[in-house]
Amino acid sequence: MSEARTPVRPTGRGAAKQTVTISFAGFNRAWAVWIGDRLERRGLRVVYLRYDSPAEIPLVDLLRDLKLAEGRILIVVSERYFQLGPRTHEEWNAALREVVAPDPSHFAAVSVTTAPVPTATAVLAPTDLTNMGADEAERRLLDRLDLPGDPLPDSADGERRGPRFPAAMPEVWGGVPRRNTRFTGRERLLNEAYHHLQGAERGAGVVALHGMSGVGKTQLAAEYVYRFGSEYDVVWWVNAESRVTYRRFLAELAPRLDLSTGPEYGERLRAVRDSLRRGDPYARWLLILDGADEPEQIWDLVPTGPGHVLITTRNPEWSEHNSQLLEVPVYDRDESVAFIRRRAPRLTETEADQLAEALEDLPLLLDQTAGWLNDSDLSVEEYLQLLDGGIDQDVVKVSADFPLAFQTAWSILLNKLRETVPESVALLRLCTFFAPGSIPVRLLKEMPLEELPEQIAGLLNDPLLWNKAINQLRQYSVVRLESHEAATDEAASSGESLYLHRMVHQIVRKDMPEDDRREFIDVVRRALAVADPGRPTDTRLWDRYAEIVPHLEYADALQSKDRNVQQLVLNCLRYMWFTGEYTSGIRLGERALEAWRSLLGETHPQTWELTHHYANSLRSAGDYQSTETIDRAAAEHLREERGEQDLDHLRAVGGLAADLRGLGRYEEALELSQRLHATYRDLLGEQDSRTLNALNNLGVSLRLLGRYEEALDIDRRTLESRRSVLRGRHPWTLGSEISYAIDLRLLGRYAEAESVQAKNVREYRIVMGADNPRTLWAEHNLALCHHRSGDRDKAGPLLSRVLERGERVMGEAHPDTLMFAVSQSCFAREHGDIDQARGISESINARYEVMLAEGHPFIAGARANHALVLRIVGEREHAYALIEQSLADMAAAVGENHPWTLGCAINAAALRNLVGDPESAASLSRDTVTRATESLGRTHPLTLSARVALAADLRGLREGQQAEKVEQEALSDLAATLGKQHVHTISARARNRPYWDFEPQTT
Repeated sequence: MSEARTPVRPTGRGAAKQTVTISFAGFNRAWAVWIGDRLERRGLRVVYLRYDSPAEIPLVDLLRDLKLAEGRILIVVSERYFQLGPRTHEEWNAALREVVAPDPSHFAAVSVTTAPVPTATAVLAPTDLTNMGADEAERRLLDRLDLPGDPLPDSADGERRGPRFPAAMPEVWGGVPRRNTRFTGRERLLNEAYHHLQGAERGAGVVALHGMSGVGKTQLAAEYVYRFGSEYDVVWWVNAESRVTYRRFLAELAPRLDLSTGPEYGERLRAVRDSLRRGDPYARWLLILDGADEPEQIWDLVPTGPGHVLITTRNPEWSEHNSQLLEVPVYDRDESVAFIRRRAPRLTETEADQLAEALEDLPLLLDQTAGWLNDSDLSVEEYLQLLDGGIDQDVVKVSADFPLAFQTAWSILLNKLRETVPESVALLRLCTFFAPGSIPVRLLKEMPLEELPEQIAGLLNDPLLWNKAINQLRQYSVVRLESHEAATDEAASSGESLYLHRMVHQIVRKDMPEDDRREFIDVVRRALAVADPGRPTDTRLWDRYAEIVPHLEYADALQSKDRNVQQLVLNCLRYMWFTGEYTSGIRLGERALEAWRSLLGETHPQTWELTHHYANSLRSAGDYQSTETIDRAAAEHLREERGEQDLDHLRAVGGLAADLRGLGRYEEALELSQRLHATYRDLLGEQDSRTLNALNNLGVSLRLLGRYEEALDIDRRTLESRRSVLRGRHPWTLGSEISYAIDLRLLGRYAEAESVQAKNVREYRIVMGADNPRTLWAEHNLALCHHRSGDRDKAGPLLSRVLERGERVMGEAHPDTLMFAVSQSCFAREHGDIDQARGISESINARYEVMLAEGHPFIAGARANHALVLRIVGEREHAYALIEQSLADMAAAVGENHPWTLGCAINAAALRNLVGDPESAASLSRDTVTRATESLGRTHPLTLSARVALAADLRGLREGQQAEKVEQEALSDLAATLGKQHVHTISARARNRPYWDFEPQTT
């Protein structure tokens, strides 16, 4: 054959480049771009020509047109190349003999398949590139084109990285479904997605494939991976149907990236997101989020960085979240016909067109129906008659977005499955009591066989029958095997990880005998209960809860009387609370309470247990009015029924105290907190975790009342005991550490506070993850420590990041987010961004007025902060009226000696001066100094600010000697307490009047 070849010669500098046109099927794009890259590196010009084969154009004409292409034509031979159209081998043989055989030197070929191809392909003399490494494949390619195979010199662009050899996997690969060898069409969508991603700026490479169920979004995303995956070093497929599953699958990427993390769930998640953002160790990454139908649940966790994100979704709202939306319609008719004929070769083009028309071109339905028809003796005409006959709508009712034909077509297919492998139908029905998508069949295999239904036990105990059932379901595209990294190849091949489409899931679940329904739902409930790790506070087990939670709804676990299943529900609620999934926890708690009150009764112990956890989620979301009603009713009923020392009653009282703190009723909360701690201590001892929780809450009550020294002593004791009783990284221990650091900061011990809080933040990021609400709380306090220490450069960016993440994770109206916003507004006001400060401040005031009752100290404090903004923008009268109102409201809410009231007084005195009332200002300042000294001490930062302010007021009254004395004493104490170079000392020395910022505390 070498005598018949026309060599393609590389050219030297200055000569025109020789051209090679590569003709390939879209399915083999990865091979084409690798070949092209190898040739371009040797100085050749490459033209890429994706081959298509419209059925209406004779194949001979298509080949003659191809022959007109520039340069030597290199055909990438594969079975897919010859199937396009579709065309028969006989058609190809005739066309190759007529067009290519007379002038074979114009063509060359490489083969990338071991499947049968038309016999006349021999005229192309294809060189085989299968089953070998990249070096040998390149050698054979060059030899086929009569190009020298000498090693290339080192290029100047040594950093250039070409596409990966197609037979070599990316460095990291996980979760990608097996390639659908019958994939058809969608060329425009694939190319649009590719160009959007490749052309996007860093951090903006996000494409969302949007369309209705069954339209082929997942198959399209998988095909994208296989066509373009050679251009990435990391390809990771994630089930994104819920936030918890998305977080779990993403965290699994950490060890594959060789990230140095411990077993903590949060640490792995944080490390993965940080690695992808930085592009280290891999910048060329592709993340696929499959089934992300609720963007508001996960959009804040979508990584940014140099890589790309491909999303499949039914929800067009992804366009609002920095993603390019591409709509995936049903097949074009020619795509439908081509697909059907590939799936069912016995059908003619006319029959395929008729079937496509009847099934409304829906890819999933075409796949299932054509696969079945190919194995059936039924003609298309007979099938269409069955389809026209309809089915009993009382038996099968599916979602309105499903084509009507789907209902009838599925019933026909289900009957076929019953006739062939009835066990496959039993397995399919059982799977519908898990959530659609990934089905953890391994949970069933972990159960004792005697606890399973006979037909399912027989399946699991007979590998041959099991494989037969799985293969039958796969053959008709009812399920697909999952190959996620969490499962081994052996597990995947044995069907331990299956994927069930949402449409199939819904219709099978509805079309089921009641006896099967009762039996299968009980099995799945017990399987989930057995999988319960039992410790929702252990962050190392959170990924296992993340796997379980999505299945609770579909197993109807809330209706179970099994105590183990009920405990699972409670543990999942606690898991959601610890991970900050408050909204999901509230939804689950509401449904569970409604179910259990009916199932178990209003006063059943499990109902009280559920009430407690539900109230925790509600309270964490800021609904204090509702939780106060719930907890008060529970406490009163349990006291009457069981007595005041009953542990459930005491827990309800503890919840009530927390509600009162949220409502701003701090004295009432303190009284309950003191009584609770004493009772727990007497009943359970000093070191019981419940006693320590009560002690912790006592410290919170004291801090909210401004009794910082007492709170510090309480929080120190709690922290030391929790470190001893629990562990250093237990969430409650870390929470005590924050409380201790806050106390130190509020007492003006800034350096100590910053040291403690910096360590705590590191631990929180490791244990809970970067976006956990408690981590954000820790980072917020660290930012305030930086600010109070005078480190503006650290404080500002951290405050901004915490607020931005708080808004994403918890929402703009969450109490913690508002706390972060207060700090951001004060920082912006102090450092010159008055427009940002005012905008945020106005929003805070509006939200507090909706959330809290008039007279709440947080409303008074937020208004006091806003008065300072108004002062700067020149609205003095408005500012004066607002600060006077805030001072009166704060005194009424928490008392005249509370630090918050004293802070309002410092600001009010300043504004009295501005509006021309210096006598009243000085009087207020004298009173403030006296009260602050009595309640906080002479050298507390707030007292020092009051003393500096008093000196300014005395100067305004021309009492210079007294003003000088007060000022010098204050400056001396500032230098001794905070240091001569502290920003507050320097500012006071420059006679800048101090102001006070209200800072809401967690309750």
